[in-house]
Amino acid sequence: MITTIVLMFVLGYVCIALEHKIKIDKAAFALLMCGAIWTVLSVFSGKPDIEGELVSYLGDTCETLIFLIGAMTIVDLIDTHGGFSIITEHITTRDKRRLLWLLAFITFFMSAVLDNMTTTIIMVMMLRRLISDQRERWIFTGVIVIAANSGGAWSPIGDVTTIMLWMRGNVTAGALSAYLLLPCLVSMIIPAALASRLVHGTVGHVEAVAADTLPEGVGPRFSRGVLIGGIVGLLFVPVFKSLTGLPPYMGMLISLGALWVGTEIVYDRKRGIEESIKNRVAKVVKHIDMPTILFFLGILMAVSGLQCAGVLSEAAHFLDTNVHEVFSIASAVGILSSVVDNVPLVAACMGMYPVADAATIAAAVDPAYMAAFAADGTFWLLLAFCAGVGGSLLIIGSAAGVVAMGLERIDFGWYFRHVSLLALLGYVAGIVLILLEHLLMGLA
Repeated sequence: MITTIVLMFVLGYVCIALEHKIKIDKAAFALLMCGAIWTVLSVFSGKPDIEGELVSYLGDTCETLIFLIGAMTIVDLIDTHGGFSIITEHITTRDKRRLLWLLAFITFFMSAVLDNMTTTIIMVMMLRRLISDQRERWIFTGVIVIAANSGGAWSPIGDVTTIMLWMRGNVTAGALSAYLLLPCLVSMIIPAALASRLVHGTVGHVEAVAADTLPEGVGPRFSRGVLIGGIVGLLFVPVFKSLTGLPPYMGMLISLGALWVGTEIVYDRKRGIEESIKNRVAKVVKHIDMPTILFFLGILMAVSGLQCAGVLSEAAHFLDTNVHEVFSIASAVGILSSVVDNVPLVAACMGMYPVADAATIAAAVDPAYMAAFAADGTFWLLLAFCAGVGGSLLIIGSAAGVVAMGLERIDFGWYFRHVSLLALLGYVAGIVLILLEHLLMGLA
């Protein structure tokens, strides 16, 4: 049975990785893989309460999905009301090196609040307005991809993997930001500094792309209000969790509800505007990327199936016996995340290593090693960094990279030759900095 389940997972993973070649959405393979694994478990595992375990795992998975649906709706609401144009229109510099640094820092901090894919789309579309030469624009885009992935890794709401770790209690928002902000910043600054040597001169006028305009019926004041309300709502979530102890998705639902009420009041007061052009939440929510939500559902439940079958505990035992060093394990996961999706990798690690409590650490043969798996331990912080930043090593290693590849038609080989080494240097520098924090600041 175990062999069959592992083969199903590997086959499903290969199909997901070859999505662009097969031309079938990866969500379809994730759902098939999930259903097949749990069917085999139900028929052959011999467990008396397999349905109860399935419901338990589904509950944990749905917490993440509800959070993502709320966050995606808020981001789409900001976008449909032209909120992001307020940010981009304030970029006035024409020096290319200064522009590259400015875009890198804006992307880094914007990605910490929004998801890295949305941030990349916004920045690349704005970049088209400023840089006419395609190869030069590819250099800027490479830096944007790195900055988006690095920016998402230090925030509890910046990436799906950090959301997962935060919601399950593996890390807290304070520790994640305190310990990873500087390493993530370094992992962006080093590639940006090296890339800045490749651009020269000033930005000329680009005729092909017109300036962004606000949607019909949305004035600057309304657009600014939705932007501020959305960002405040997203930042409210970790504060809400800290104050109440309730799951993060509850704070996200409150934020979405408040923004929903606010926009409805504004639209009800607007007269003379056709209903069809009003971007109400009820309309925006229909445009959520449901294939992505279904992909997360399928892949997380498939990994849960591996956990239920005992595959992940066996893998953890193998690594503990043969590697027994958290920096090596997490670094390898980061490199692997440049080839395969980081969500199932992080989910697998969470299944392999439950959060260690004080009793578990005290009873362990090697308490110092086991302490790395406690809440806010070295391993979980390393995993958040490596899984997020490691996705920049290849253009296909992250959602930000894939969307940039599609928008700018960047060649896989060109990115590998010109950007991968820069990303690797930043990745290694960040890990070294976390190691120094581990040695000097008493990180467990």
